Amino acid sequence: MRRRWHSVDSLDLDWRLRLAAFDALRQLRDAGGGVVRLADLERGFTFEGERIPLINARRGIWRPRQLGSDGAALSVVTTPPKRGKAAPYDDQVGSDDGWFVYRYEGDDPNLWTNRAVRRAMELRRPLVYLYGLEAGLYDAIFPCYVAHDDPRDLTFFLEPDVSAARPIVSEEDFLGSAPRRAYATTTVKVRLHQRRFRELVVRAYRERCAVCRLRHPELLDGAHILPDRDERGRPEVPNGLSLCKIHHGAFDAEILGIDPDYRIHIRRDVLEEHDGPMLLHGLQEMDRQPIVLPSREALWPNREYLEERFERWRAA
Repeated sequence: MRRRWHSVDSLDLDWRLRLAAFDALRQLRDAGGGVVRLADLERGFTFEGERIPLINARRGIWRPRQLGSDGAALSVVTTPPKRGKAAPYDDQVGSDDGWFVYRYEGDDPNLWTNRAVRRAMELRRPLVYLYGLEAGLYDAIFPCYVAHDDPRDLTFFLEPDVSAARPIVSEEDFLGSAPRRAYATTTVKVRLHQRRFRELVVRAYRERCAVCRLRHPELLDGAHILPDRDERGRPEVPNGLSLCKIHHGAFDAEILGIDPDYRIHIRRDVLEEHDGPMLLHGLQEMDRQPIVLPSREALWPNREYLEERFERWRAA
């Protein structure tokens, strides 16, 4: 298919608004270390002199008034469940056919919010899928399309397109083949699981590095003790450590080990090096020190997992 490129001025209001929303979300995602916060989504962005929110916190489907009563939705939301309560929508992180499943709001296919999502499918306009990781924290998946509508099951099927990232686009740039769709959905699915794992782990450690106690969340990772490829390596807090990027790298490189008694060990050859203050204070002085642990013992690192990982460090 021959692509038709357009300048911003030649696009209609709907396209201009969506592209401005995507640019705003990129900035929010970059500033937030890959995630976006509810307060920033509610604050929204400035478009042609008007402030436009990116979400309606009172419902799961949002269409700004600027898009008109017959316009397409701009964003849909999966809200994380509160403790002890079911999620408001029974969404699935990817179906077997390579889609994200998004349930209708309520059980009326002609409710205006459901019509707005259906309109995005009819107009082939991309929207934003805000996937709730924790209360007030979202992964923004965009551009995302409504690929199919099933009124009998009160379900929309969404497809992400992680490769369409140009600031100026045409409609054709958002159309993808089945293999591309499957790849994009798989990529986003993995990202969602990793993001949720990271948020759970970092929060359990009270937003501190378990090794150096650094308190800058944007510099913290959720490090796996046993890797994803291990059948026991589930994305759960006892299989994780909150580590800053330096100590995460050292942990993965077997420079830094943590024994089953929660003590830090630095590899002998690194202890004997002389290479400036970062090596001295960041690694060598950590040797034999205890790690920071979550306040709840049930969330402490699994000792068996640590022992197995520590043996790998010994071998290195």
